[in-house]
Amino acid sequence: MTFVVIGQDGPNAQVLRRVHRAAHLERIETINAEGRLLLAGPFTDGTGRLIVFTAESETEAADWIAADPYVTGRLPLLHPPAIPSGLPKTAPTGMSG
Repeated sequence: MTFVVIGQDGPNAQVLRRVHRAAHLERIETINAEGRLLLAGPFTDGTGRLIVFTAESETEAADWIAADPYVTGRLPLLHPPAIPSGLPKTAPTGMSG
């Protein structure tokens, strides 16, 4: 199944992002090496990030999100990263993961 994570930073998140960035990117590289990362990167205005990845279940995806260093490091967020409702649970035609 394909999942989308949208993380929007709250006030003063820049300092903590620098502290946890290397560990966050290491996790991203791991799922990329596993072939599960479809898209990831920061918003161009620096207010957050988008991650699109595959997981076997919503529980696995939620656990992966919860273990991210930006989440465990308590990076101030406007809202917690979540799997948006109403999105398809499978990759669109032509995409694989």
